[in-house]
Amino acid sequence: MRIIKYPKREQWAEIVERPRLDLTKLNATVSSVLADVRQRGDAAVKEYEEKFDKAILTSLAVTEQEMDEAEQAISNDLKDAIILAHHNIKVFHISQRFVGQKIKTQEGVTCWQKSVAIEKVGLYIPGGTAPLFSTVLMLATPAKIAGCKEIVLCTPPNKEGKVNPAILYAARVAGVSKIFKAGGVQAIGAMAYGTESVPKVFKIFGPGNQYVMAAKQQVSLDEVAIDMPAGPSEVCVLADETANAEFVAADLLSQAEHGIDSQVLLITTSESKLEEIHQQVDKQLEVLPRKELASKALENSCYVLVKDYDEMMALTNLYAPEHLVIQTKNYEELAEKVINAGSVFLGSYACESAGDYASGTNHTLPTHGYATAYNGVNLDSYCRKITFQHLTEEGIHHIGHAVELMAEAEQLDAHKNAMTVRIKSLT
Repeated sequence: MRIIKYPKREQWAEIVERPRLDLTKLNATVSSVLADVRQRGDAAVKEYEEKFDKAILTSLAVTEQEMDEAEQAISNDLKDAIILAHHNIKVFHISQRFVGQKIKTQEGVTCWQKSVAIEKVGLYIPGGTAPLFSTVLMLATPAKIAGCKEIVLCTPPNKEGKVNPAILYAARVAGVSKIFKAGGVQAIGAMAYGTESVPKVFKIFGPGNQYVMAAKQQVSLDEVAIDMPAGPSEVCVLADETANAEFVAADLLSQAEHGIDSQVLLITTSESKLEEIHQQVDKQLEVLPRKELASKALENSCYVLVKDYDEMMALTNLYAPEHLVIQTKNYEELAEKVINAGSVFLGSYACESAGDYASGTNHTLPTHGYATAYNGVNLDSYCRKITFQHLTEEGIHHIGHAVELMAEAEQLDAHKNAMTVRIKSLT
C-alpha cells in the first residue's frame, strides 16, 4: 500500500481515484451475449453456462428436490446463523415501511402517496470465488416484506450443475419464488428479457463482476430498472491514536480479500498508529487463505496521514466510500459530519463484517463514488410511490385560475381548457 503523509488539497483527487480499466472490449462482449440471450433464450443461456461455468445443464430451474438436498447438506450451526441474520435483516427493514398521509394543500385539494411493491424482481447472486448466500438474505428479505409477487433468483452453478447449498437454504428461508442456474451476463439478460424458463422482471438487484455490472447498466437503458450502478467493493477506515490497530488491519483486509480490483483506504491523524496498522496488515495478510487476491487489492490502496479531524472528514466525504469505519475517540461527533457514504460503522466493535452478515442493515451498497448520489438497497428499493389527488368544487375555486394562467403562459391551450370547462361548470 502507498503511504501518503499530509497531502495537499490538490493531491486529494488522485488519492480518491478508483482503479479504472478499459471497458471497450468488455462492453462489446456483454452486448453480444445479451443480444444472443434475447434472441435464443434458454438455449443461449445453457451454451454460455457450458462455456463460462463449465456446467452442462438440461434444465435451468432448481428443483424442490435440490432445495431439500441443500438443506440437508449444511450444518445446523450455519442454518442457525442464517436464521439469526434473516431475523435481524427482517426487523430492520420492516421498520422502513412507508406510512402515507393525506395532505390538504388548499381547501378542497387533497394529495397523498401510496407505496406499491414492484411486482416482479430479479436477484443476481454471485457464486464464483465466494458464493454470497448472505446477499440472498439482503435482497430477498426486503423484497418479501415489500410484497413483490414474484422473486426470481439467478446464480451460477458449479461444474456439476449444482448450486451452492447455503445459497439455496438462504433462498428458502427468505422466501424466493423461483431459482435458476445462470450466472454472469447471461443471467442478467435472461431476467431482463425473459426466456422460456426465466420470467422477465421489472427490476434487477445484486452485485457481480465487471461483466455483470456492465450487463446491468446496458439492460437498464431500455428494458428494465436496476438497483444502482456499482463497481468493485471498497472500505475507508478512519483512525486516531485511540484506534485498535489489530481491528483496523482486520477491517482493511476484510475488504481487500473480495478481489484484485477492490480498494481500501486508511485515513489517520496519528503517524505512530499508521505504522502500527501497517505492521498489523502485513502480519495478518500472511495467514489469509485469500492472500494473493488481497495483496493485489492492496496495490490499489493507500494509507493517508492528515493533520486533523476536519481534514479527515473532508477527504472521506470526497472519497464517498461504500463502507466507512470510524474508529476514533469522537466517533459520534464525526458521524454527524458524514455526508457521502453507503454504510457507516461506529466504534471499535462495529466491524464492517457485522453489516455484511447479521446486524440487520443492508450490504448492497453504492461503490465507486456513487454514494454521492445513491443509497444502499432498502425497502423503498422494491416499491414505487404513486401519487393521488382529489379536488372538490372548492378546490377548483382555489387553484383553478392559477392553473389556467400557468397553462396559458406555457402555450398549452388544451391544458388550460381542461380546467376552464370545470370552472365554467360551476358558474
